[in-house]
Parts: sequence; C-alpha cells; structure tokens
Amino acid sequence: MFSKTYPPLAKTVAGDRLLMMNLPKLTAVIEPGEDGWYIANCPELGIVSQGETPEHAEEMIKEAVELWLECADESEVRRRLDERKVAIKELEVTHA
Repeated sequence: MFSKTYPPLAKTVAGDRLLMMNLPKLTAVIEPGEDGWYIANCPELGIVSQGETPEHAEEMIKEAVELWLECADESEVRRRLDERKVAIKELEVTHA
C-alpha cells in the first residue's frame, strides 16, 4: 500500500479571482485491485480513482481531486471534511 499527501490547493472561481481553500493535507491511499489495476482513494474527501500502475493511480487521484475541488462549493468541501473526520496515523507495533 502506498500513501501520498498533497498540500492545500487553490482554485479559480468566476471572474478569475483566486480562492485559497485552507485544506488539511490530503492523502492518497493506493492499493492493488483484483483486476490488476491499482485503486486510489482520497479518504478525506471520499474520492476514488484507478490506474494501471501505482504511479498512474497517483496521477489519476490527484487529477480527480483537483477537478472535484474546481467544481465543488467550499461548503461541500467543508461538509465532507467534517463528516468523514479521517485521521491518518502511523502505527508502532510490537510482535512476539
């Protein structure tokens, strides 16, 4: 499984003014699918994409998130972030 974080994004809205959305770091979780493709998920926003390789899946999820952010109202972005409450944590485990 691969994980990648992205910095906050800016988007252009009507009138070509730039709107900076103060987003948390977004994560891409990339896993092999059953069909040989790789599934990419941005759990913070609930957006999913796929690609033929892990790198292609990463490109595709980044594009999907960017395109969604261009179209989404800021209130919808906030709603998804508030409802999903995703926390990405590193695990430290011990085993016998």
